[in-house]
Amino acid sequence: MNKQIKVVILGMCTLAFILSGCQVVLAPSGPKEVESIKYADLTVTALNRMLKNKDFTFINVHVPWQGNIPKTDLHIAYDQIEQNEDLLPVDKDTKIVVYCLTTSMAKIAVDTLLSMEYSNIWMLKGGTSAWEDAGFPLEK
Repeated sequence: MNKQIKVVILGMCTLAFILSGCQVVLAPSGPKEVESIKYADLTVTALNRMLKNKDFTFINVHVPWQGNIPKTDLHIAYDQIEQNEDLLPVDKDTKIVVYCLTTSMAKIAVDTLLSMEYSNIWMLKGGTSAWEDAGFPLEK
């Protein structure tokens, strides 16, 4: 084999090795267990698909309000989840998807919902910023 072919093959093998360590979540099958806490991360692409046959309670937890992703059910401030328990599903196994502008407030809301014994929590990675960056609309 000539030297150029060996270099190309070595480069391709290196790239394959690097990419094999990457994870891309396009459509999670459901909550995953991380440190004994169940939740699932959603990409904007996966959420867009899920919204076509929506079967979940969809909550915007960002403050101050800056717009909703279409089909949002509730707007509850991330730090007011427990005080608004009467707005949440009674069934603790109901699928709930939360989002904020980026991810930080949504993570706090997820932790709160889990502490309230909700068990089917999903969170939009990157929030409305990622949603808009992907070209999807916000209702303002």
